[in-house]
Amino acid sequence: MNISALNSIRTVLDQREKETLSPFAAFSSHALRRTYEIPADTGYRQPFSLDADRILHSLAYARYIDKTQVFSFSSNDHITHRILHVQLVSKIARSIGRFLGLNEDLIEAVALGHDIGHTPFGHDGESFLSEICKQAGIGYFHHSVQSIQFLEKLERKGKGWNLCLQTLDGILCHDGEVHDEKLEPAGSKTFEMLEQQITDKKADSQARLIPMTMEGCVVRMADTVSYIGRDIEDAIRMNLIRRSDLPEQSAELLGNTNGTIVYHLVTDMIQNSFQHPYIAFSPEISEALKCLKAFNFERIYLHPKVKKHSKTVRKLFAFLFEKYMEDIRQENRTSAIFTGFLDGMSAAYTETHRPEEIVRDFIAGMTDRYFLRQCPQEMQADIVEI
Repeated sequence: MNISALNSIRTVLDQREKETLSPFAAFSSHALRRTYEIPADTGYRQPFSLDADRILHSLAYARYIDKTQVFSFSSNDHITHRILHVQLVSKIARSIGRFLGLNEDLIEAVALGHDIGHTPFGHDGESFLSEICKQAGIGYFHHSVQSIQFLEKLERKGKGWNLCLQTLDGILCHDGEVHDEKLEPAGSKTFEMLEQQITDKKADSQARLIPMTMEGCVVRMADTVSYIGRDIEDAIRMNLIRRSDLPEQSAELLGNTNGTIVYHLVTDMIQNSFQHPYIAFSPEISEALKCLKAFNFERIYLHPKVKKHSKTVRKLFAFLFEKYMEDIRQENRTSAIFTGFLDGMSAAYTETHRPEEIVRDFIAGMTDRYFLRQCPQEMQADIVEI
């Protein structure tokens, strides 16, 4: 089969979307890229599917394998890492999207890329780096903004992946920590609006961003669905909590295992969103989920064992940031920031980023183990596995 015939199949697939998907779905034929790509050059794949492939083959995606979800220093091999989390988000979100008649390719692309910008050591690492970035005058750090930074400005040595606006928007606006009973797409956006939202988020870490597509809304809701019960199972496995500790209000409506929690949340979301231009939970399920999130925050995320090494990790972030700033000032070409990051980087990146931004990008992209290898052993002597 020649390329012309394959391209004609893509036309058929685009037409099939219009005939079978919900009128609220994002159609592949409406995909927008910052730089136009000739269809003959991109092959026969539809644009959102191509985005998912590009993210999957990115270097940043490969680093998911050793990025912490919640439990940074666990010796248990069955504890969730970031790579599993994004796969769960993708699976759950695509299941929801299938029942609602949405574009599963776009959902997959957003889900796979939504945590690309996460720092080493999870949300603690994000908080520590954000403090440093704010003090350095480059605005708050947020992993969703950094995800866009990696995919647009850093991948392929500064060339970026030229992803679709709808994909980038879903990644930027995923914010799974925010509780929403109902989420309605914000409507049409432009790349200029995307840039403004990035600027707003750096200036105000609490700035509320809403996805432009139903698919982006699904991923945002599925992010919570994927981690809420999974974190409970991990905490039970690590003897931090008991199943009987779960709040009765939540357990009665959602169950007390990850499987039942996911099932009830997904079922409720489908029932309350089907044939509507929004994604929603019922008020009762939403309240039960909110209660469960509060329980997780207090009993798991703030648990003394989880926070045991927070002070040490904060010091390590400050140490590395200053170390690499000094290496740039002194043009220490033997430093890892030159040999492992800036080597071969395009002028488009190096000429448009301050040293503080370059150091931010280097540290944010590190895996947990790589981060620790850059730090003096004596500074991490008190770190033990939990």
